[in-house]
Amino acid sequence: MEQQTVRVGIYGASGYAGQDAVEILAAHPHVEVVFGTSGTYAGDDIPFTNLQYIKPEDAPLESVDAVFLALPHGVSAQMAKKAQAHGVRAIDLSADLRLDTPELYQQWYNHPHPHPELLPTPYGLPEFNRAALKGSERIAAPGCYPTTTLLGIYPLLRANWLVNERPIIVDAKSGVSGAGREPKANTHFVEVYGNFSPYGVGRSHRHVGEIEQEMRKINPAAGVLIFTPHLLPVDRGLMASIYVELAPGHSSADVQSLYEETYANEPLIMVHPAGKLATLKDVVRTNKAAISVTPVTDRYVHITSVTDNLRKGAAGQAVQCFNLMYGFPETTALL
Repeated sequence: MEQQTVRVGIYGASGYAGQDAVEILAAHPHVEVVFGTSGTYAGDDIPFTNLQYIKPEDAPLESVDAVFLALPHGVSAQMAKKAQAHGVRAIDLSADLRLDTPELYQQWYNHPHPHPELLPTPYGLPEFNRAALKGSERIAAPGCYPTTTLLGIYPLLRANWLVNERPIIVDAKSGVSGAGREPKANTHFVEVYGNFSPYGVGRSHRHVGEIEQEMRKINPAAGVLIFTPHLLPVDRGLMASIYVELAPGHSSADVQSLYEETYANEPLIMVHPAGKLATLKDVVRTNKAAISVTPVTDRYVHITSVTDNLRKGAAGQAVQCFNLMYGFPETTALL
């Protein structure tokens, strides 16, 4: 199995996450990149390959074994359905397959799901859903905010150390690449430089539904999520500052060892030693997440979780899922 070569196509290959997917896959010893699509840059060279971008409608889907879908939500599910019809496996980097029901998708994305028969799809966060990803025909790669947040609180949720139904407060910040490559007024350099702005405050950001869905799979008594993302004036990197209250019988002094034990065998998760805080520079342009734990009082804990939003938050994680899908060593091309 490990010696096979998998022929891969990348839809949306000229976007920021798509570009990182190309870079990683071009160096993957078991992958042949067959095509990369772009509606804007068709005919231009694809970096890290000897290929040129082609239009999505010209992509030879029948010539690949698997596709990476770095496409907008609403579009991606349509391509996932087309891939399924061709017997092609799919790793979706959009939001289209992350929510388990069409009703939840409608609630958070304000339009009907294009192909509700594709739901539910295995959720591609390997650190706590690895078994469901092995050999899967289709995987939903998580969003960058959900990845960073869920990795930050997973040990406490799994161990049931939090006060049931007490709010979990997440103050998150993402680099501008998280908004995608298409120009927008609020992401222009002159708007972002020297500024720092919240958006989607409280419970209005679309990723709230995804995060809460997965939180409650880990622990059905998980509290409501209060989530505020911010636009950070850097190109890439994402930080989630997480504030939680421990249940009686648990002390903040013990949380460090809980995290170290939980992630001891996870090659892409770094738990910093007590007293060392996680920063963006720990993870930018890597496929790892870094986590630090800070006791505040005996019952209150602050967790800092950081990722590169285009790597562990998108393309790197998608390749990690791909490796599990095909039975390759999980960190192939990622370390």
